[in-house]
Amino acid sequence: MVPNHLSQLLSLVAMEPPARFEANAVRSEKAEVLAALTTQTEDEALTNSVRAQYVSGRVGDDDIIDYLKTDDVKPDSTTETYVALKLMIDNWRWAGVPFYLRTGKALGVKRTEVAIKFKQAPFAMFRDLSMESLAENYLVIAVEPNEGISLKFNSKVPGPAVNIDGVEMKFRYKDYFNASPATGYETLIYDCMIGDNILFQRADSVEAGWRAVQPFLDAWKKAGNKGLETYKAGSEGPEDADELLKRDGRSWRFLS
Repeated sequence: MVPNHLSQLLSLVAMEPPARFEANAVRSEKAEVLAALTTQTEDEALTNSVRAQYVSGRVGDDDIIDYLKTDDVKPDSTTETYVALKLMIDNWRWAGVPFYLRTGKALGVKRTEVAIKFKQAPFAMFRDLSMESLAENYLVIAVEPNEGISLKFNSKVPGPAVNIDGVEMKFRYKDYFNASPATGYETLIYDCMIGDNILFQRADSVEAGWRAVQPFLDAWKKAGNKGLETYKAGSEGPEDADELLKRDGRSWRFLS
């Protein structure tokens, strides 16, 4: 999931504007981003990652058994069903900006989105207003299942007092267009039929994506069961994933 699907989303968000909207231009910009991903040492990879397996729980109306008790899974398997990573991009635009990726099975909600959090203002310009009271500002690109875009920001509450609260502007494709639900594979198959390879990865992009995650794979292989956490099926993931962001003064968006 990480070097294939998530790296695609990361490169689309972080790439520079292409000279033109055609396959070579777009894929070249995406490849530049992936090539600029910091190659971490194995120690850094362990510090900047969380991996886990799910245990029994409930997802919706379905009871889920432990991953290790699933058919065709070895009872001593160290294969992760959840991973959270902190990545950095070594270029002028994104230097010092962390990119957090997470993906997992048997979570409480099946959803794909890109959440861009805007930098917090250094101080509140309104008197008697603390920075801690302000809502977080997000641009959220919903990919699946409900495609759309939302912008979350702060607004003054009507009235004579200066009170600030978080608000949201939301756009959903289904609210404006009569488009039936589709999977990404339908789009890719159609692109194959018409000869449009703009959404397909180029070899150098594939290699760059795997090069970025290889230190994590090597570190996890050496660690074995050590550091392999668990999380309850139907939850939001392991607690250590929350700690991964908390130490940077950040937090994941709630899945529910």
